[in-house]
Amino acid sequence: MKTSTFLFVAGALLCLAACERPAPAPEDPAGPIPPLTLKGVAQLFSSLPLSSDHVREVRDAVISSSEGGYDEEYMMCDLFEAPGSGVGSGTGGTRSSAYAHPLRDLIRDCLSERVRTRSGEDGDAAVEAFVEALAASGMQIYWPYSEKWDGKTMPVITFDPESAALANVGYEPRVDADGTVTVREILVDEGLAQKRPVWVVNANDDSGYVSLEQLRRQDPEWGKGGRVIIGEAPTRAGGVRDGGPGDFRTLILKDFTMKQHYDSWFRGASEFWVKCGSVQGFTASTEAELRLFSPTVTDFMISVKRNQLEETLPFDAVIISDWTEQLDSFAFMIVEDDGGTRTSWKVDAIVKVQSKAYGINLEIPYNERDDIVWRGSLSSRYFERYVGDVIHFGGVDVTFELR
Repeated sequence: MKTSTFLFVAGALLCLAACERPAPAPEDPAGPIPPLTLKGVAQLFSSLPLSSDHVREVRDAVISSSEGGYDEEYMMCDLFEAPGSGVGSGTGGTRSSAYAHPLRDLIRDCLSERVRTRSGEDGDAAVEAFVEALAASGMQIYWPYSEKWDGKTMPVITFDPESAALANVGYEPRVDADGTVTVREILVDEGLAQKRPVWVVNANDDSGYVSLEQLRRQDPEWGKGGRVIIGEAPTRAGGVRDGGPGDFRTLILKDFTMKQHYDSWFRGASEFWVKCGSVQGFTASTEAELRLFSPTVTDFMISVKRNQLEETLPFDAVIISDWTEQLDSFAFMIVEDDGGTRTSWKVDAIVKVQSKAYGINLEIPYNERDDIVWRGSLSSRYFERYVGDVIHFGGVDVTFELR
């Protein structure tokens, strides 16, 4: 790994030595329409006569995504359908009037002009076909450290090399007074992205998930943790569990701290899934009643941005809504999402009936390429002792609270 990274950087530096003079904006040599690849789309954006208004549009979108509990990202589908809108913003395209000439129009205009210049023909159909494919591609502009933008500096544009490389070629566009765009190739790493705007064209990984912030927006009084994906614990006639409606305790994930990065910086934030399997509100007094209770699995996504490394993030998210003394142990798992085939972790939650322990089968789903940060069974006695303390789970720290 170290050797390959060294060779990549050395090769890139040799390339840069020959690229000090501005070169024409890169185009697909086969035609005016660029290839629909991460590199091709990055080159397309670097060839556009970008203005500060276009950069502001991208920043509006990535800030909106970030505030919604997602990464600093501007999906291509939103760029064309709802300029300036982030993931989960639900603006429905109403923000386009905020921009005199949004990026979607700039892309169409520039591609149409290229087609006419290169072929002398009207290529609107070809341009629209490309635009539709790009909007549906799942690609996005990722802008790390976007909060540092000074409102003036134009971005360097790069793309995810889809490898373990720490650096990649980037395109620095410059627009002359007559509108001519020239591009200088430079080496881009995370250090540069911390100092000046860098847009990374990469593939979206999290927009299909409902973030913790979105769950709270959907239900301001949300009190049942994340998505229940196996089933609800049953209740007695009239909806009241045995033991009456008396006081009960709730297990809360109070805060969360990422101690290490799990993804290449080109791919953005780390998306953690916190998963808990238990039998909520368990009050069986006989073995026969034991059969009336079903396990539940609560899960939710926590997106932790690059600049939030080592930062303690408050969450106050419900893990187990009805903690009873008969719950002896439950299954707890934290993964960092990397996709792949769906699989599951088979484990038991332990409950006590008349001082006897019984295991109730659980299946907690995750993806085969996910980084398993931590998984195991945690006893109720463990929490009675360490609740309120910082607990280390692999590369993350978590604090719980019983309320």
